[in-house]
Amino acid sequence: MDINHNRPVLTVSALNKQARLTIEERFQLVWVTGELSNFARPRSGHWYFTLKDSSAQVRCAMFANSNRRVQMQPSDGQQVLIRGRVSLYEGRGDFQIIADQMEPAGEGVLRQAFDALKVKLADEGLFDPKLKRPIPDVPKHIAVVTSPTGAALQDVLAVWQRRFPTVKVTVIPTAVQGPEAEAQVLSALTAASKLTIDAILLTRGGGSLEDLWTFNLESVARAVAASQIPIVSAIGHEIDIAITDFTADLRAPTPSVAAELMVPDGQEMLQNIDGEFRHLLVLIEGQLRERQLQLDKLNLRLVSPKSYLQQAWMRLDDFSNRIARSTEQTLAATANQHGNLHKRLTNQSPSFALTRAREKLKRLEAGLEDGISRHLQLQTRSVAMLARMLDGMSPLHTLGRGYAFLSDDSGGLITHTKQAEVGATMTAQLQDGTIAATIIQVTKNDNPFSPLETQESKEPKDV
Repeated sequence: MDINHNRPVLTVSALNKQARLTIEERFQLVWVTGELSNFARPRSGHWYFTLKDSSAQVRCAMFANSNRRVQMQPSDGQQVLIRGRVSLYEGRGDFQIIADQMEPAGEGVLRQAFDALKVKLADEGLFDPKLKRPIPDVPKHIAVVTSPTGAALQDVLAVWQRRFPTVKVTVIPTAVQGPEAEAQVLSALTAASKLTIDAILLTRGGGSLEDLWTFNLESVARAVAASQIPIVSAIGHEIDIAITDFTADLRAPTPSVAAELMVPDGQEMLQNIDGEFRHLLVLIEGQLRERQLQLDKLNLRLVSPKSYLQQAWMRLDDFSNRIARSTEQTLAATANQHGNLHKRLTNQSPSFALTRAREKLKRLEAGLEDGISRHLQLQTRSVAMLARMLDGMSPLHTLGRGYAFLSDDSGGLITHTKQAEVGATMTAQLQDGTIAATIIQVTKNDNPFSPLETQESKEPKDV
């Protein structure tokens, strides 16, 4: 058998570590919705639970520094939406999610619709960076599609007044939430496309996922992607993300940042920054993005101290649970052993043995009495049966029918004629007494069962 001694051999720890690094490199932040079960909150303050649906489940952990920000009280059976990092607990080889955000699943349906539309439009190529049109460095005319009464418009105008007051601004008013918002936003984008402008700013202030839902509609996202004029999307606050952020040519975290990104700083223009500098800046930014990507890849290969700490936390909780279970098992075994010893001691007690002896004596006395009674009954039945047999064999019944027993002088029973001699005396035993007689004649009968027909037998005998 050919054995390759150079083949790589991994320990279990090394295998689990490589698997964890591979999983964490493959998956970034994910949103997952499901039902909470097996929710546990150890003394460490970390949360451990299982997220499940009708056909699968996955283990999850949410550490104390993250779960302190959760605005709900989780419990088994709740439908929740979590965001987290896919990982592997090396100690047990468990596939799990390290959650950093949790919210009720009331927004789960909208979140699922958001993710489904995002995947659909991404597959169609609407998010392709090659399709993004550059925003002019020095725009002359900008159209703002937003609510005319919202704070977002005031923030944008204030920034432009401060940074680049010469820019021309056309506000196209529209509703930004509610049932009429979709039609009004689409109409406003159409109106903006007919103007001679350099860029469009699509913006509104922050709100819930439902409040921002107009900008997650497929019709609005496709209208933004189809625009021939560069569009900057600034929907909500920094943590809010809309589908239009992906189909627009540029996404800004807030309306104020969008205003800053769309116009140059007037002070910088006074310093006569020319196009070469901007070209160099673009090259540097490209190099930085490339280096950032390389740095991110290298960072994924590094083991973060935070990851080590999280693994240690999970191992500590695991050991604590094992110690608690071992302590419970030891206490239960000790209690069981104590019960057995107490039972044995009770069984060996003299009072217990004396009680058992008394009970045994009572049983033996009862058995003896029962045996004597049965023996007496048996003997009584036997005596009665012998009496009946003796009575049946008694000759008195025969004598009562007219028969007699004959005996000679010595008391011997005479049963044959050869025992009788003429002139001898004999005694006849009757039912009520005896008769002495002298034999005067002996006649032998050849057939003992036929009656004697001889003359001698018919004649009376002298007695």
